[in-house]
Amino acid sequence: MDKVYGAYLCTGCGIGDVLDVDTLKSTAAEAGIPMQDHPCLCGPEGRALIEKDMAEKGVNTIVVAACSPRVMQKEFDFGENTITVRANLREQVAWIAAPVQKEGEEAAEAPAAEGVDEFLQELGQDYVRMAVVRAQKTKLPEPYIPESINKRILVMGGGIAGLTAAREASKAGYEVTVVEKEEVLGGKAVNWRKQFPLSYPYAELEENSISRMIAEVESDPKITVRTGTEVARVSGAPGDYTATFKPTGTKGEWDAPAKVTVDEQEKIEKGELEDPNAGLKVYTEKNPNGETFGAIVAATGWRSADVSEYEHLGYGRIKNVVTNLEFEKLAKDGKVPANVAFVQSPGGKEHDKDFPYCNSVTSMVALKQAKYVREDNPEGKAYILYQHMRTPGNMELFYKGIQSDDGIFLTKAAVTKVEEQGGGLVVEAEDTLLGETMNLNVDMVVLAAGMVPTTLDKPTVNLAYRQGPAFADLGLFDGYADSHFICFPYETRRTGVYACGGVRKAEAMDETMDDATGAALKAIQCLESVNRGVAVHPRAGDQTYPDFFFQRCTQCKRCTEECPFGAIDDDPKGTPLPNPTRCRRCGTCMGACPERIINFADYSIDMIGSMVKSIEVPDDDEEKLRIIVFVCENDAYPAIDMSGMHRNGLNKLVRFIPVRCLGSMNMVWIKDAMSSGMDGALLLGCRWGDDYQCHFVKGSELANKRMENIGESLGTLGLEPERCAVKQVAISDYDKIPQMIEEFVEEIIEMGPNPFKGF
Repeated sequence: MDKVYGAYLCTGCGIGDVLDVDTLKSTAAEAGIPMQDHPCLCGPEGRALIEKDMAEKGVNTIVVAACSPRVMQKEFDFGENTITVRANLREQVAWIAAPVQKEGEEAAEAPAAEGVDEFLQELGQDYVRMAVVRAQKTKLPEPYIPESINKRILVMGGGIAGLTAAREASKAGYEVTVVEKEEVLGGKAVNWRKQFPLSYPYAELEENSISRMIAEVESDPKITVRTGTEVARVSGAPGDYTATFKPTGTKGEWDAPAKVTVDEQEKIEKGELEDPNAGLKVYTEKNPNGETFGAIVAATGWRSADVSEYEHLGYGRIKNVVTNLEFEKLAKDGKVPANVAFVQSPGGKEHDKDFPYCNSVTSMVALKQAKYVREDNPEGKAYILYQHMRTPGNMELFYKGIQSDDGIFLTKAAVTKVEEQGGGLVVEAEDTLLGETMNLNVDMVVLAAGMVPTTLDKPTVNLAYRQGPAFADLGLFDGYADSHFICFPYETRRTGVYACGGVRKAEAMDETMDDATGAALKAIQCLESVNRGVAVHPRAGDQTYPDFFFQRCTQCKRCTEECPFGAIDDDPKGTPLPNPTRCRRCGTCMGACPERIINFADYSIDMIGSMVKSIEVPDDDEEKLRIIVFVCENDAYPAIDMSGMHRNGLNKLVRFIPVRCLGSMNMVWIKDAMSSGMDGALLLGCRWGDDYQCHFVKGSELANKRMENIGESLGTLGLEPERCAVKQVAISDYDKIPQMIEEFVEEIIEMGPNPFKGF
């Protein structure tokens, strides 16, 4: 692409009121692109100005110095064959003119300007310079489009979630293969007597609809059903997966190998460690049993949690102490006992705890099964003993209906003992709502065993990836598939594999059906995005992908090990083998590479480094220190924008550079900043740890680790390690950001200017 540049400055929205327009235009021209101004670039006349230059002068690389790139995206979209770079002069310059609001103080009005604020003007000029450099360094992306794409969807699991996902994908016109390990479809639902009410007034249980769902799937010409079958191994990438199947329970040539790290492999080769895969026949991509698919829906469900550890409740010791799942099958097969106690929590010494993996579903199951007791025994009694009763949404109406039944007794209580007596059972409970200890004579005790996701026991998908066969490896979700619940439901850390139903979270039937529909739509979105050569999520529509300059690769393995999404394997020689359709475009590999050989068309090591160097750093004015702040595009940058929208003041010594993710932070940028005279460097990114919010899973955490090493390097140069820091920011922290920035700036001011300034 032969670039023809055009730069345009909007003077509206207060920009022209607080900044010297002519000086900004001169700054752009000096940086290499002459600039025109207009009072409203986002309006029809402003857009016409740009389109006129495109038509008459052939302008195809545009710098728009106006509002945030997060707004007015349609107004400043000039087509896929045009590069558009935005300089944020509104939210992060003009609208931050108010003094910084200290904690506990009321927001102050921006003072009436008597001329142009020198610090604000310098800030605006730096953003113009950075935008010009970015435009000069940006290349027009060429999307990666595979030679062939398979659009068949593999659904793992034939329960409610799997059947729903298959049916919805088929309705949308896609072919589906359903793989179920049991000999019949339906999962646990085939043993249900009845199901929760799905319509108003939510008072009566409904007939089990699983038979109808099975019939619909089995008669659908677009759906292939394979029962008594398991997925042995999956290789490939979105649009081109190869899945190998095996009969349920068989072992041998289909077995998935144990994961072996690079360090472990070296020890195995030296004879220092026993090979866990010795003698094991493992899957290969040449296996004739393989079938190809474009996307995968994991709907393998859940199992009952183990409740045998609670000895005082008698499970496994007393015949008529059963789990809720076992009771459901008893209820379907015949008449239930007349007097039943439903125990919702272990009791004993753990009064306020539920059984492991208990949830709102187990609460509602107890209500449903209590109703069975009353249906089969007009004089029967059901006792529900709980610590927490959860009935979300419309199920609250069902709960109220149960409460009105005199034959169903509900109370908060801790069960301390279950014993056999006189042919029946005695349940002892204390700390009840009545303040009394109760002894209940019943025929059966039902324990509310929780719903453990199948992903906790073994890798559900058995991926043939360099990073291992599993995707539930964050250690944050108790074994559930690691979907980002808030922002990206259904998605796992393996692009193209979507989770729903019991593997994602404990759900009732209606929730499971909604969940499965969402997962099916995500699988379809993945297929169509791959077909167009764009990212699926979270950078939906992004046409770029990492480009490797392999001639300088040292095979250090950092890119393969740090990629959160398993997008990079190894070739037989140990060289990184990218899988572009697996890639989320986060740039973590770019940040990890010590040789700096990984870049994107519109996001590169050189680009960000050049933007840093384009900032004008005064070398003789202690009042004009410069602090560079690299901000994550997902949470931190929007929070800074919102702070500006609220007219919160921000310190004018800082310069913000957005990055795709803090995981993409290559530490050479910090070195560039410090060597160019910057006095401090701050990274603002998503939260990590137990409360992680990172859209790219571990980006912020990786950046924090890398910055620790940078701090050590600064110390050896005689610079304070505290000049560099990482802070966690949620998108809702817009009111906290001014103080957060101010505190860091004050620390830098106390340390004084960078001693290397001017060298």
